[in-house]
Amino acid sequence: MIITSGPSGSRLKVVLYNPRAVFFTMPLALLAIGSELDPEIYEVVIVDGRLESQDALLSHLDGALCLGVTVLTGAPIADALRISRATKRARPGLPIIWGGWHPSMFATECLNESAVDVTVQGQGEATFAEIVGRLAEGQSLAGVAGCTARLADGTICRNPPRELQSIENFRAHDYGLIPVERYFGLKGKRQLDFISSQGCNFRCAFCSDPFVYGRKWVGLDPTRMALRLQELWERYAFDDVNFQDETFFTRRDRIKALADRIIAARMNITWAGTMRADQGVRLPDELWRRCKESGLRRLLVGVESGSDEMLRRIRKDIRIEQVFHTAQKMREYGIAGQFPFIVGFPGESDDSIKATLVCAKRLRAMSVDFQTPIFYFKPYPGSDIVSEEVARGFQLPQTLAAWAGFDFVDGLPGPWVSREKFQLIERFKFFHELAWQRASAGKRLLQQLARYRCSRDDYRWPVEMALMQWGRSEPKLS
Repeated sequence: MIITSGPSGSRLKVVLYNPRAVFFTMPLALLAIGSELDPEIYEVVIVDGRLESQDALLSHLDGALCLGVTVLTGAPIADALRISRATKRARPGLPIIWGGWHPSMFATECLNESAVDVTVQGQGEATFAEIVGRLAEGQSLAGVAGCTARLADGTICRNPPRELQSIENFRAHDYGLIPVERYFGLKGKRQLDFISSQGCNFRCAFCSDPFVYGRKWVGLDPTRMALRLQELWERYAFDDVNFQDETFFTRRDRIKALADRIIAARMNITWAGTMRADQGVRLPDELWRRCKESGLRRLLVGVESGSDEMLRRIRKDIRIEQVFHTAQKMREYGIAGQFPFIVGFPGESDDSIKATLVCAKRLRAMSVDFQTPIFYFKPYPGSDIVSEEVARGFQLPQTLAAWAGFDFVDGLPGPWVSREKFQLIERFKFFHELAWQRASAGKRLLQQLARYRCSRDDYRWPVEMALMQWGRSEPKLS
């Protein structure tokens, strides 16, 4: 028999924690699993480490059934460890469940930490709901698909994976579980974060998505998505939506239905999403126009490399000509763009890196609203490239503490980039950005100098770079 209330007749409390980070995206992963629990049975409390203190989290644990923590690889691990250990000290018998990207890739290794009792792999809604139901009944977690658990006798039970389910099967996300207005304030704009799909069909060798989701993709019905967005707009009066889908333009019918609904409802909003370059090539002009009319303001189009040879090697399955075709469409319709690149893949040639810098320069010069951030390849676990390098002897971090110092956005490159190449790329990034950004009157002269340098690929004696970077603080871990 399922326990449907606590000792005093109240609902069973489930506490969820989002670790500290340097950005203020709404905790959509926790919103997803928290919304899936029956609100007549469970009281869900979401605590965000960016908004509340450890003491605030501990104060919510009285009478709790469990603590769930979402854990990204990198700096959030340190805060997840801190909170989990503090919770165990305060409530030794309270089950602590980790989910998210890192536990999805290191299901068993995370349980080497005594403060962690259960890890969830992949899509978490159904798995977490079953775990919570089992805990409420006092049952073992052996056999719960999609999770790994330390059992009562201390043994580790790795259960079978859970099939990716249609997100149509799940309850709509209840934004009432989080302080939406506080996120608007922290972002400095009334921007709602929204996710309408999970997974990715593609096979990029540098990405862990194929490992976690098995190259599968599931998305909301377009009508349901549009209606839900309209309901949220009427409730929260946001003026921008940031779609967090990994490949938002996977289904054109969904995009058209969304754009049509936004226009028909006279929702005065803008929105941003992700698009692959090959998807942009296949998008008909009438849909480009419709998206712009509905408020599309920015697209993120992953390029990764300016070399077609390298794109084939990393299995990106796009061509450079497709990138420029899509960029031209974006410029034509007045849509801003982010075109991220990665350099320093294992064994990447100087010619490949040069091709990337040339491609980034061409894109950046196309529009003042185009950005071309350049990142260094980092050995993110779960990807095919990393698996190949590990087989050749490369060693990944071996502990959670070591993984907490891993930063796949900022920081130094891996061992595949020489000091000289690193210096060239850093100088290129600085002058390349300065040359084409919207500059204040005080920077106009420096901007002209930067354009002169970029036109000649001359980045020697970067006095301007030293002056502008003097006094800046070191970037925080992402």
